[in-house]
Amino acid sequence: MSVRPDGTPCWVDAMFPDIEAAKNFYGQLLGWTFNDPVEEFGGYATAFSNGKSVSGLMPAMPGVDAPPAWNLYFATADADATAAKIQANGGTLVVEPMSVGNLGTMVVATDPTGIAFGAWQPGEHQGFETKNGEHGAYAWSDVCSRDVARTDDFFPAVFPFTVQRMDEEGVDFRLWSVGADPALGRMKVEDEFPSDLPPFINVYFSVPEADTAVAKVIELGGKVIWGPMDSPFGRFATVADPQGAVFSVFDLDKQTGEVPTFS
Repeated sequence: MSVRPDGTPCWVDAMFPDIEAAKNFYGQLLGWTFNDPVEEFGGYATAFSNGKSVSGLMPAMPGVDAPPAWNLYFATADADATAAKIQANGGTLVVEPMSVGNLGTMVVATDPTGIAFGAWQPGEHQGFETKNGEHGAYAWSDVCSRDVARTDDFFPAVFPFTVQRMDEEGVDFRLWSVGADPALGRMKVEDEFPSDLPPFINVYFSVPEADTAVAKVIELGGKVIWGPMDSPFGRFATVADPQGAVFSVFDLDKQTGEVPTFS
């Protein structure tokens, strides 16, 4: 697998108070299977879709009472340099550059508004083994901010994003690209999200059919935050698993309407 350019989303993981319940939920919803937990790395388990690694799950560490959340990692060739940029631009390091055996080096941080994210300097673990959009795998992410000015200043200063604005009146959305490749979006949190939901990165997982996935989320004890709704990019819904981790299910094949322009 080729090395991903800096700023490219390359991995997602989450900590859960009940990791077995999380495995059951995502296994039934997305068809994931899991390897045996690696005790050396805190019981970390890798999730697979059709035999390809797609994410990581691990038990919440003792004393950590933060609600579960999916954490997106951006590729970096130099974790130390990325950590320095995070601090220089007003971000906070939650986990300073830390070697994870021969797998790579990780950084976990928040932007000045509190949005959590990670950076990953690959070793043996390059990240996703799937292409974006394969069913059961990572598809997309939106940085959901309540203070878009500070978020917009921060991320392109840390990662080499090219920024474009959606040319649609009344919509505050930015497209961040790495080179010519769209990497993720930035959206302003409006009334569609609960007022008590902190700013976050909304991770989208690809599914064959969004409405079926939403019904399964509810059946398994999760809840719908908003949607399903149609878009020019696909039909999607934002949901929460039974332990509270928020994410989206995304049917990229059901596209409705004209694709907006960006400038």
